[in-house]
Amino acid sequence: MVRASHRSARVILMHAIYRIVEVKVERPFVLEVRFDDGVTRRIDLGAVLYGELYGPLRDESLFSQVTVDPEAATLVWPNGADFDPAILHDWDDHKAAFVEQARRWREVRSA
Repeated sequence: MVRASHRSARVILMHAIYRIVEVKVERPFVLEVRFDDGVTRRIDLGAVLYGELYGPLRDESLFSQVTVDPEAATLVWPNGADFDPAILHDWDDHKAAFVEQARRWREVRSA
């Protein structure tokens, strides 16, 4: 919704806020994530686990330590990695951008 007056314009952004209520590791790098709106997603993070923060999650033992943060209701790992619940809820809309960022990181590191 956008509201405007002759003196100034204000933009009010409205988006859904999702909370993760449960996570299960299905297999390496694949999670089943259940949200507070009843939606359940199977999310394969294998293609995006690169970089200083997400790269360590390629270690299956670390990846399997994922939990739901009780305050933020998002996924967290012991190394500080996390993912925004809204991104995960609509993963199909965001996956390509994350994959591209991971590809760029790998190129920079290999150069």
